[in-house]
Amino acid sequence: MCPTTIRDSRRSALGLLRSRQNSTHTHVLAAAPQTTRLKPVSASPSTATPRIRVCVSTQNELLREALCRVLAKREHFCVLAQHADGPFDPSWLAKDLTDVLLLVSRERVQADLDQIAAIRAHAPTLKVLLLGSAKEDGDFLRYVRAGVSGYLWRDASDSDLARAIENVHAGKAVCPGELCAALFRFLEDAEPRLPFGSPTQRLGLTRREQQIVPLIAKGFTNKEIANHFCLSEQTVKNHLYRMKHKIGADDRLSIVQKFRHQGFLL
Repeated sequence: MCPTTIRDSRRSALGLLRSRQNSTHTHVLAAAPQTTRLKPVSASPSTATPRIRVCVSTQNELLREALCRVLAKREHFCVLAQHADGPFDPSWLAKDLTDVLLLVSRERVQADLDQIAAIRAHAPTLKVLLLGSAKEDGDFLRYVRAGVSGYLWRDASDSDLARAIENVHAGKAVCPGELCAALFRFLEDAEPRLPFGSPTQRLGLTRREQQIVPLIAKGFTNKEIANHFCLSEQTVKNHLYRMKHKIGADDRLSIVQKFRHQGFLL
């Protein structure tokens, strides 16, 4: 074979090799995970572990893309994204394309509550995980009452965020520990829905009101009682007002006397 023919053959082989390498590289890029944005998700082949369909909704485009990238790395998540442009339209949520809605707070409580209410109206069973930075316990409690399934700080770690989505999807409630304490305090001060198993309930008092009585007997002032329970002085006054009406007492001393008469206070 002449030298020219050999060189041509080598060039052809090298061209074929490069073509195969380019083809392989293109296939790898095509397999990279992509984020779907408010498009119906076609049925995928069944797998051993069904993926959790997570929708990310925020007005901040950079934050939305960052959250989508983080979640897309998890093989058991299928990530959707809500466009930041234009007003929020919750009607598409009713199409049953989402398992968990990751909603980023707008840092305006009423705006968040209105958005959650709209979501609940269109998809009452949808699980909502809210990312925010509630400055007051009362703000967090309003979110819970509005119907969120979980709450996380905006600076939560990637692993905490993924774990929270999994827990919310499994029907569990999620919130930071310090906000969980706010829930306990709220329930402790609320009117009883179930009996406490204490005979003092026959006087119709809440658990907190029962706890106040011994302090009244010891001569504590309203301010001292408030400091003891980490309450405001006005809250203590409200408790005393309700207590007097419930048990028919005229003043603080009468409250103590009625408890002693019933044998509930030594």
